Amino acid sequence: MTMFETDLSGIRLLVLDVDGVMTDGRICLDADGRETKVFHVTDGAGMKYWQRVGREIAIISGRDAPATAHRAKELGVRHLRQGVKVKLPVYESILAELGLKPEQTAVMGDDLPDLPLLRRCGFAIAPANAVAEVRAEAELVTERRGGAGAVREAIEFILRRTGDWETVMRRYDLGGEAP
Repeated sequence: MTMFETDLSGIRLLVLDVDGVMTDGRICLDADGRETKVFHVTDGAGMKYWQRVGREIAIISGRDAPATAHRAKELGVRHLRQGVKVKLPVYESILAELGLKPEQTAVMGDDLPDLPLLRRCGFAIAPANAVAEVRAEAELVTERRGGAGAVREAIEFILRRTGDWETVMRRYDLGGEAP
């Protein structure tokens, strides 16, 4: 089955990794050891569009970073799990909490710890910079790299194929603040 044949209409939840997906994967430390991250504004806009059409986002990251918590709060992401070394049980816990099945989820990951989730979801996505094993599992490999708009590209891909992109565009076509 190619990515264009996959029925995406049942996808309710987007699960994202952080480093290498929402960021370019680099870890920046200041002289005091404080970590900073750089997030792409279009990824954040895409995440808001996703939520405006009634879908959920979860972030599951192996690292525990205050910058990620701040960004998740800023974007209204209710399901943030950090410092997760084994992601599958956490993923399954979020599905249970939301009453969703794996086939109702899209997962975007870039490295080996993301493979179990990519293999147990309805739509597996990898950014262009993902490792070969992850790209091989993905139904969609974005043209953009992590931290450079890959999340937005994936969101727009799904919303266009489910007809929800028109709902997003209505807000801007009307020049107002509709959904």
